[in-house]
Amino acid sequence: MNTRTVYVPTPDGNALATDVCLPDGTRPLPAVLIRTPYGREAHRAELRGWAAHGFAALAQDVRGRHGSPGVWHPYRDHERTDGAATVDWVRAQAWSNGEVVAVGASYAAYCALVTALAAPEAACDEGPDADPGDFHRDGAPGDLHRDGVPDAVIAAVPALGLTETAREPGGPERLWARAGWWAAHGDRRDSDPDALARALADDPRLLEHLPVARLADRLAASLGRELPSWSRLWADRARGRLVALGSTARLPLLAVGGTRDPFAEDTTALWRGWGGPSRLLLGPWGHGLTADPAAPGRARVNLGALYVRWAREALAGRLEPTRHGVIALGDSGRWHSTRLPSTFRPAGTQAATPQYAAAQEEAEWRAGVDRAGAESRWSFDSPTGLRLLHGAEFNADPDRPVRSDDLAVPADGERADRCLLLSPPLPRPLDLAGAAVARINVTADTPSADWAVRLTALDPAGRADPLAFGIVRRTGPPGEAADISVPLGTLGRRLPAGTRLRAEIAGHHFPAHARNPHTGEDPVTATRLAPSRRTVNPRGSALHLPVVARRRYVEPAPEICR
Repeated sequence: MNTRTVYVPTPDGNALATDVCLPDGTRPLPAVLIRTPYGREAHRAELRGWAAHGFAALAQDVRGRHGSPGVWHPYRDHERTDGAATVDWVRAQAWSNGEVVAVGASYAAYCALVTALAAPEAACDEGPDADPGDFHRDGAPGDLHRDGVPDAVIAAVPALGLTETAREPGGPERLWARAGWWAAHGDRRDSDPDALARALADDPRLLEHLPVARLADRLAASLGRELPSWSRLWADRARGRLVALGSTARLPLLAVGGTRDPFAEDTTALWRGWGGPSRLLLGPWGHGLTADPAAPGRARVNLGALYVRWAREALAGRLEPTRHGVIALGDSGRWHSTRLPSTFRPAGTQAATPQYAAAQEEAEWRAGVDRAGAESRWSFDSPTGLRLLHGAEFNADPDRPVRSDDLAVPADGERADRCLLLSPPLPRPLDLAGAAVARINVTADTPSADWAVRLTALDPAGRADPLAFGIVRRTGPPGEAADISVPLGTLGRRLPAGTRLRAEIAGHHFPAHARNPHTGEDPVTATRLAPSRRTVNPRGSALHLPVVARRRYVEPAPEICR
């Protein structure tokens, strides 16, 4: 195989630095394209892996980053147009057979997705009603390609946009992660992953700076450079654009994520809403997936081999026109299958009807498809659910916030800063796979209040392991009781017998999230903080967990690739 660097032209005259790795031989090849702001050279081993399996493999620096000229504006339209131009360039090469798989992780997943969704019909020349399973079956490879649109997408831990990365779906701002990303990558041509850590070593109270909108001014002193794009991050409030566009897609998607990744819910939302054949691989990983040194050994998957196998099936049109996937049960080494009702209809039939969907759902049930577990309700202040320890009334003080980086809890309820609940030991092992939620009846004496719920698994020795977290923002008249739902993400865990569940309900989760000032002002621009008196009504509150009702363990690769 051979690797060389070329410069791919864009419509406005830029030339993007691109490494091309080709296997030996002269036959036309399918291609894999990675467009990244993190440095194309970091992907050279990955390119060789793809080439060893018969793919032309390309890694490209997005404009304004590393080897590519221009100015980089994260999440702007140039990613779409530059991606489309690169796909067209690939298809024009003598070594290309016309087939292109767009691949990426984090921001690079965004680059892959906006390229795939550049046209409303996204890779379906047959019209929006065509059967996606029919792609490539009757003609030569490339017969159904759209200009500038790839044929399949692999999106891992996708960072779907400014709002999706900056704010939780429930509103609160992701302070620590965004400050770290902007310090490392924002407003510069290269990357410095340890920039925020050094800045915090010099200025430990850096993230307490108010207003959050001007944090970049204080950070600039440590970085030695300005961050003019910081304010734009918080100005954008539109979320869900790519998920909505994905519903129009007809090309195949492989969505890869981790239950410990902050973007796990965006990963599952993308998979759920995708209009073409879609697969979900959700492991017990963080944002680094299996490359994370803390990744459980028994849950390791050879992602490279799985990607190659899936890409071959997708390009050959052999994937079932369904949305299904697997969720790892923590570090148990077990994987649970999950499936959504099909939104596709057989070729030649009328549009899908509720009756057709119901019939298909019944057919799936009769075939043994396990699409959902049973919801288990754990009532608060119940001997068999979660028993209140203390803090039914507590004080949420932004000057002394509950910290996201400390799992220790107060031993008593004196001057409570959170509501604390604990379950009895589990009498038997418990498998959890799916979405969890806390439904709580609460009161705050301020016009705006954040409600953070942290769920921790305590082993028989009392060691704490984070299990789930969610945070939402509520505005309303002070003193008015409200029923609110706090989504806790998608769980994938096996809890051994003897495990206790500990739930904390607090008003802050700092520094992971910006502090709510409780004044009704925007937390990004507020300069004044006030305490908030909180009440949790145990009788009207419960934790809802996705217990696996019928165990159906599978091997991830065969399930993903069928």
